[in-house]
Amino acid sequence: MKERLSHVRHRIRVAAEVCGRDPESVRLVAVSKTMSAEKVREAIAAGATLLGENYIQEAREKFDLLSSEPVSWHFIGHLQTNKAKYAVRLADLIHSVDSFKLARELSKQAGKVGKVQPILVQVNIGKEASKSGIAAEDVQKLIADISELDHVSVQALMVIPPFYNEPEKVRPFFSGLRELRDQIEKAALPNVEMKELSMGMTGDFEVAIEEGATLVRIGTAIFGDRN
Repeated sequence: MKERLSHVRHRIRVAAEVCGRDPESVRLVAVSKTMSAEKVREAIAAGATLLGENYIQEAREKFDLLSSEPVSWHFIGHLQTNKAKYAVRLADLIHSVDSFKLARELSKQAGKVGKVQPILVQVNIGKEASKSGIAAEDVQKLIADISELDHVSVQALMVIPPFYNEPEKVRPFFSGLRELRDQIEKAALPNVEMKELSMGMTGDFEVAIEEGATLVRIGTAIFGDRN
């Protein structure tokens, strides 16, 4: 585990340096979905500091078992409105907000515990019916609406692009997200910081870094194949 994690960090550093970026500007989210709490504890011992979970029930169980560990939890999967209160309890950042209804519920639940919940808006740039996310042309209005909520804070955007075996084929989706982020940033909306781009996974994260990723979500290269 330690060797795999070190290798991934090395690849991130090289990818950032090659395109003239500070490697510290790219953070690694170790995606621990389907992995046991003990496996996650092993990753933490090996140096993982950000953990990404996809399923609320699974995330809650691990969060409770590992609550004493000095790590940050990110929720990166599709989130149902009725699970918002659990996501607010455990997640330092929610990557997958794709509707005003969900954002409003997150704000409501965060308000109950005196928290301002950082979120990312998930964009379905590839317009895939099988994936969550809002259409690119609707993002700015959604973010403008969310910016009026008291207990959520938009930190920018996330994308899960179409799958290709060749990372270069994914590049247009990453560059498209960056351009969208830059466009919304110019609008200078209140309560909105367009500073994060969550994009890139095991097969394509170097290209994502070249296109401006600040958060790369990597599971298989750290944990091995899923259960």
